[in-house]
Amino acid sequence: MSTYCEASIGHPFHGPYHDQEYGFPLTNDNQLFERLVLEINQAGLSWLTILKKKEAFQKAFRNFDVAKVARFKEKDRERLLADASIIRNRLKVDAAIANANTILGLQKEYGSFHAWLQHHHPLPKEAWVALFKKTFRFTGGEITGEFLMSTGYLPGAHHAKCPVYKKLEKLNPPWLKDKLKNKVKG
Repeated sequence: MSTYCEASIGHPFHGPYHDQEYGFPLTNDNQLFERLVLEINQAGLSWLTILKKKEAFQKAFRNFDVAKVARFKEKDRERLLADASIIRNRLKVDAAIANANTILGLQKEYGSFHAWLQHHHPLPKEAWVALFKKTFRFTGGEITGEFLMSTGYLPGAHHAKCPVYKKLEKLNPPWLKDKLKNKVKG
């Protein structure tokens, strides 16, 4: 069985995502929101489907501007549900709008979505899943785990022999900081 690192080599969609985005730490709230929405939309589908529709999602969701999506009304919801270039699932569309509003609340309380993530880090995956289920809509174990791994909060996006792993080490994502702290303690 090949890993994502091996399977993505040379692939027109997986390759660039693997090499430039997957596991890279994100600090911008709109980018974090985008990743959350894309992970939610992947549920029940292949990641390739989402990668192929990524530009359409960006257009449909106003470049994932949290404040703009939080203001979406029924006409925006209907527009999204009629847009064949994205995933037309009412639960997923409703979750994106509700989660944008949740992020606005987190921004008021913590300063940013990123600061909220930092405030709760490090947590074991099970605790993250419980926190996300309590805080956001349409976030189960797989969605939460992939979101956190893809944004640098949980390890596992790349194996140690993958060339991208070396790039990530230089960026010092949150999961690596924890690993280094534990090494120093031990």
